[in-house]
Amino acid sequence: MVRPKGRPLAEGRWFWRRLYAFAVTGSLLWLLRRAVLATPPERMPETARGLMVLMALILVLYLVAPTAQQLAAMAANLRLRLAVRGRP
Repeated sequence: MVRPKGRPLAEGRWFWRRLYAFAVTGSLLWLLRRAVLATPPERMPETARGLMVLMALILVLYLVAPTAQQLAAMAANLRLRLAVRGRP
């Protein structure tokens, strides 16, 4: 996809996606703090590891997952391909 010169990508201006990532990360950090306080010391490593894996998954999805616009374009492309393939 080619974008016009001088116009920033819309993704960088998407306030809600950034707010969502910030809120989820903050919530997971709060959950980690509560887990540290409530978990017996012998179970803490596996609890912390699980929460860190969940945070990594959220980060990867935030960075790699397609945007709604990209998903809509892929769905339209798939619909077009299926319609062409189904013609006799």
